[in-house]
Amino acid sequence: MADKPKHMPPHGMEPYDLGGDDNLGALSQEQQEKLNKFKVKTRMENEKYLRDHPEVECLIAGFLGDVLSQRPEQIKDFAAEYFTNPELPEQLQQQLQLRQTRIKQNRVLQKI
Repeated sequence: MADKPKHMPPHGMEPYDLGGDDNLGALSQEQQEKLNKFKVKTRMENEKYLRDHPEVECLIAGFLGDVLSQRPEQIKDFAAEYFTNPELPEQLQQQLQLRQTRIKQNRVLQKI
């Protein structure tokens, strides 16, 4: 009889694929542990990258904001126009400056 995992999947990740009573699923216990470590490492690397590149957050937030406010019929065409807009770098710079201002304001408010 196969052993069931003695631990839960990493926080926020899908539960294990337990095939049944006598079957852990596709991965052995050792493979599942290696996969968990890989997932945690990848998540940490992704979060570090996003912290080091706040422009990614601004790009995504700006794009999603425009999609939700304008609700385009052809999302692919809209995305192509959005990301090839020659004014996008300037808009992104303004969003980054606004973000920095808000971060500074929040720090000041937290000290009060």
